[in-house]
Amino acid sequence: MLNMEGEILNKYKLAGKIASKSLQVGSKLIRPGESAVKIIETVDDFIKSKGIIPAFPTQISINNVAAHFCPTEESDVTLNEGDVVKLDSGTCVDGYIADNAVTIDLGNNKKLVNASRKALNQALKIIRPGIKISELGVVIQDTITSNGFAPVKNLSGHGLGFYEVHDEPAIPNYKTNDDVEFQEDQVVAIEPFASSGAGVVYESSNPTIFTLSSERPVRSMITREVLREIKNYKGLPFTTRWLMKKFGAGKTAFALRELKVNDMLEIHPPLLDKAQGIVSQAEHSVVIQDKPIIITKWDDD
Repeated sequence: MLNMEGEILNKYKLAGKIASKSLQVGSKLIRPGESAVKIIETVDDFIKSKGIIPAFPTQISINNVAAHFCPTEESDVTLNEGDVVKLDSGTCVDGYIADNAVTIDLGNNKKLVNASRKALNQALKIIRPGIKISELGVVIQDTITSNGFAPVKNLSGHGLGFYEVHDEPAIPNYKTNDDVEFQEDQVVAIEPFASSGAGVVYESSNPTIFTLSSERPVRSMITREVLREIKNYKGLPFTTRWLMKKFGAGKTAFALRELKVNDMLEIHPPLLDKAQGIVSQAEHSVVIQDKPIIITKWDDD
């Protein structure tokens, strides 16, 4: 367990501060008629302008898409009136990660948006060293269901490790029998999802987010060149769009195909509600102490 004093804690706080500001920058652009690519590129560029790197590509998931939607210029979408838009961004300061998300309602889905936000706030009120993971799941589920929606059961909060976005422990958004207790100085992301549909998501097609999971020799000079760039991401997730900016669409597609064939990539496809329900999301990163430190807290939270 990390000793949350001095330099390490300051790096987490810096990561959290920039992550929360990045969401605020992106949120101001979420309006009907706006390009999804423009929004996520603005957020990524803001993070880089602060001298740090994104912990993962900023994602903008709309309506029944719960997570992992990261379009390219070729697959760009325009936001429409009535959309429910999830914006999810993360930052990395020397390996120490902050992860946060917000949902913006462009229609009449305020109650759904509030359900995930209330669940997050209730979870943050009770999280302490010694609290069981199952207790958090009960609070999240009860809050979401009492507002008339379903918690998404196969998405969860998670630990934040060193250069590791999704680390132990997994933090389910519903009641379980998990007796594992939160520990002093753990860093976790609490991440409730509320759905007007099934409360279960499935993996869709056309993934654009990947993680380099293993490294093997590759035959193509093109793939070797792209692989060198991917290794600069330090094992963190990356997106097709980042590679296309440097290598173009053709080389990027060729290299990713060879890396997939060689089983070198973990693939993160878009996640959709099984009943096509609309999904909202809220997320903060927290250093667990007797008085928890919400490192991604907004000024007006």
